[in-house]
Amino acid sequence: YRNRSRGFDYELAREFADHLGVRLRIVSCDTWEEMRAALYSGRGDLIAAGLEITAARTRQAAFSDGYREVRQHLVSHRSRPPVAALRDLAGKTVDVARGSAHHERLEELRREGIDVIIRLHDNLSDDLLIQKAARGEIDFTVANSNIALMIRRYYPSASVQPLSQETVPLGWAVRPDARQLLETVNSFFKTVGENGRLDDIYEKYHWNIGDFDYIDLKAFHERMRTRLPRYRPFIKEAARKNGFDWCLIAAQAYRESHLDPLARGAFDAQGLMQILPATARSLKIADAFDPVASINGGVQYLKWLYELFDGVEEDDRTLLALAAYNAGPGHVQDARRLAAKKGLDPNRWEAVAKTLPLLRYRTYYRNAEQGFCRGDITVAYVKHILVYWDILKRQELDAAVAKAALGAREVFVH
Repeated sequence: YRNRSRGFDYELAREFADHLGVRLRIVSCDTWEEMRAALYSGRGDLIAAGLEITAARTRQAAFSDGYREVRQHLVSHRSRPPVAALRDLAGKTVDVARGSAHHERLEELRREGIDVIIRLHDNLSDDLLIQKAARGEIDFTVANSNIALMIRRYYPSASVQPLSQETVPLGWAVRPDARQLLETVNSFFKTVGENGRLDDIYEKYHWNIGDFDYIDLKAFHERMRTRLPRYRPFIKEAARKNGFDWCLIAAQAYRESHLDPLARGAFDAQGLMQILPATARSLKIADAFDPVASINGGVQYLKWLYELFDGVEEDDRTLLALAAYNAGPGHVQDARRLAAKKGLDPNRWEAVAKTLPLLRYRTYYRNAEQGFCRGDITVAYVKHILVYWDILKRQELDAAVAKAALGAREVFVH
């Protein structure tokens, strides 16, 4: 995204490469069969793609210890009647990728006497099948809980329900003769599990996946469709000038005002970016209700806050700046000092998100330079923006993929 590799599996693999002191090279594959072929042909040494460890796969490759447990979920459109029990799948059509763990599970159900209709696909990824189910183009598909629960953000009309209560471990795979590498992988998982790094990376990409507010997300998608287009050019330009992702700024603007240029908030915050009168004066904003002026001023102020956290890594620096936009930079600095006292890294947002809410309590705020702070509200503010930002990034990626596919078809036809 934005010319940077991202994602839970990528970041965990990069952490492993750093642990070994080697350079990471990614070979992109779409299916288990492609990954297995790349492994055995020597194109890669390790499959690190959030793979379910199943009986069939353990006969084809050597798997690490599991580093995360997931449950399989049915995904469909909300308009379809829910499946109350597994036996209700009899006669229902479920679309899955051939050779996937979901395919294996459905075949097990058939052997158990549940006559589910399995429609297999060789050229459709799990992602595309999920999209089709969420849009009502197919009846059902299956996804792991870490993906299925997050999918509801992108498609609020998607219905997600557990296929069973059984959990499946996720792991990495190597060639059966790579025993030393497998031992090193298991040792690495043990280390990052004990020092908390595994949880940190997981939370970075899967925060709040269990929380789902259908009404809020439905309204967000609708307002992005109806309100964002008129402000998108100004948001993009202000973001470009200040070095931010425009999707982040759009997400923040929505969290501030629901993209209502006449919005008024607490302490007389005004306009699209909810700028306080004193801040408006310092930024020389004549009319905070002017949406273009509000966007430019708000992004300029966010950039100023971002610069305050010099030396902090980019992702954490952005989140600290967002928190400072909401609570004020003084309170965020108080939370960072408190994090350091508690042995946490004050340069990591995960640490500050733990200490900011403590500033509600006298035990902590009486020793803070800026005093009392409703830090829990600020943490929620940042989390909401992260969810909205994630959705907008996903839409950008989907649009880019669709545009590339259209271009390829046009070239082919031509």
